[in-house]
Amino acid sequence: MPLKPSMLADPLPGPVGHCDTVPVSDGSRLFRRRWPSQVAGRGVLLVHGLGEHSGRYRHLATWFNARGWDVCSYDQRGHGQTAGRRGVLPRPGVLLDDLGVVFADYASQFDTPPLLFGHSMGGLLAARAVLSGALQPAGLVLSSPALRTHEPGWLRVLAAMLARLWPSMPLRHGVQRAYLSRDARVVQACAEDPHCHTRITPRLADFIFRTGPACIDRAGMLGVQTLLLAAGEDRVVDPSGSRDFIAGASPAVLQGALLEGCYHEIFNEAEPVRSRVFARLGAWLDTHFP
Repeated sequence: MPLKPSMLADPLPGPVGHCDTVPVSDGSRLFRRRWPSQVAGRGVLLVHGLGEHSGRYRHLATWFNARGWDVCSYDQRGHGQTAGRRGVLPRPGVLLDDLGVVFADYASQFDTPPLLFGHSMGGLLAARAVLSGALQPAGLVLSSPALRTHEPGWLRVLAAMLARLWPSMPLRHGVQRAYLSRDARVVQACAEDPHCHTRITPRLADFIFRTGPACIDRAGMLGVQTLLLAAGEDRVVDPSGSRDFIAGASPAVLQGALLEGCYHEIFNEAEPVRSRVFARLGAWLDTHFP
């Protein structure tokens, strides 16, 4: 008998966080969540991926809170509870600008810069912002970053053309949710989540296609202590992008691994894999941020 939603335990437990909005450069407001810690003197900013939202990271926030970290996240433009058409960008670099505003506002509340954590498209944005020098976090964690995609070359050329001619044309992003995690509860919860969507536009697709290779080419410039963990069996993004980024960066600043047996959302994987991924993150934090 198939399981009904009411029969499934919440696969990603944790509080929803304190919610507000933050204004950005063009007057828009981004929906923001905060999981405060009364004892924390340090913070971590979480950046979500394509088609999802900050609320899916509450279990990760709870984990960081237990380790003495304050946590903040936000719904990117065209995502979650931030207003606007899904996947639409007014200009190519606006997601990076938004990240800069949210990071600066959050960093102003601490004596030391926050840690920056990005998953998938969020990992791509985080890596690009750090490599460009726009952000200087205390450290960088990349979870299955979208540094390379599985899309063929002709589709990338088409996206570039449409980004000029019809940048906001609504398209399906093609992410097969069955390959997000081997935990069926995670997949079902995402499919039923009203704040997750399946839209992308040519301008956003072209931005992703162009930004990934640029990050890989500049991997040797990485100067921030970084942990990169990628899914070895990722069918959402191409894990070879992470492998090449790891190879191009200095081992003095980057610790990286492709985790075999994992689908895209490594921190949402089925047990016991999920606990092992969290253990690797914990070991890295203990080393660099005791």
